[in-house]
Amino acid sequence: MSISRKSILIILAFFAIYVIWGSTYLLNKIAVTELPPFFLAAVRFLTASILIFIIAKTLKISLKISLPQLKNAAIAGFLFLTYGNGVVVWALRYVDSGFAALEISAQPLVVLVLLRILKGKRISLMSYVGVVLGFIGIFLLVDQKELLNQEGQIVGMITIFTCMMSWAYASIFVGKADLPTNPFVNTGYQMLMGGLFLAVISLVLNEPWSLPATWETNVQWAMLGLVLFGSIIAFTAFNFLLRNVSPEKVSTSTYVNPIIALILGWWILNEHITLQSICAAVVLLTGVYFINSNRQFKLRPHGR
Repeated sequence: MSISRKSILIILAFFAIYVIWGSTYLLNKIAVTELPPFFLAAVRFLTASILIFIIAKTLKISLKISLPQLKNAAIAGFLFLTYGNGVVVWALRYVDSGFAALEISAQPLVVLVLLRILKGKRISLMSYVGVVLGFIGIFLLVDQKELLNQEGQIVGMITIFTCMMSWAYASIFVGKADLPTNPFVNTGYQMLMGGLFLAVISLVLNEPWSLPATWETNVQWAMLGLVLFGSIIAFTAFNFLLRNVSPEKVSTSTYVNPIIALILGWWILNEHITLQSICAAVVLLTGVYFINSNRQFKLRPHGR
């Protein structure tokens, strides 16, 4: 009975990191049509952090954190959520949700390159093949006249690439950083700090703030999905899988997320999928597969 229950939980957890994380690009795209990007991200992560702390207290999980741990949580929160997610939300004003997800799928490639540059990590032959395919895939993705002619598209693409750099560096940083041992509590503090930074940026940029009651219904539902499913449920599922299956299997979300995002963007938002984008997706995701097949590091959550 216990084995059967665990198997069901594993299946549900994979569904969460595949479908829910893949759908967050769509949800962010819907919400950012009405809400300012940094305000949107701030509300999402601050709300999620408060809910996480309430759940933790209900489950009698200690919320104690040392000053060095809080400092590291602030750094990780900024890299993952403030810049890595908040700026992507801003870029979604100019870039299709499926396109953004596909570009971000190259993140393992960026991590590998940074590990080589910062830590001198040896890259295997298979990973070199993956890097080459990854760069070819990115080139095919961005070298499309119908995309480059759209206003703000180039800025959006470059911005998303810098967000990947932020995520990649954060992935390396948190690997050895002193952070709360409980992943649920760790997530809560990272979201709290990242959300606070986002709120400050929103105020500095003089973004208009509004109450949820004034939002369009579809935006309200999108925010609810981002907070409950994207920020809490999917991340908890991610950590559950890391404890119960191999990291390589968990990392398969890297291939599935952009496909889900492309399909949902096309189906719900009528985003156009070009033949070149499909070819780029095949080449890019093949490259990511080669990189992941030889990885020695674990994927880290990026506040999707």
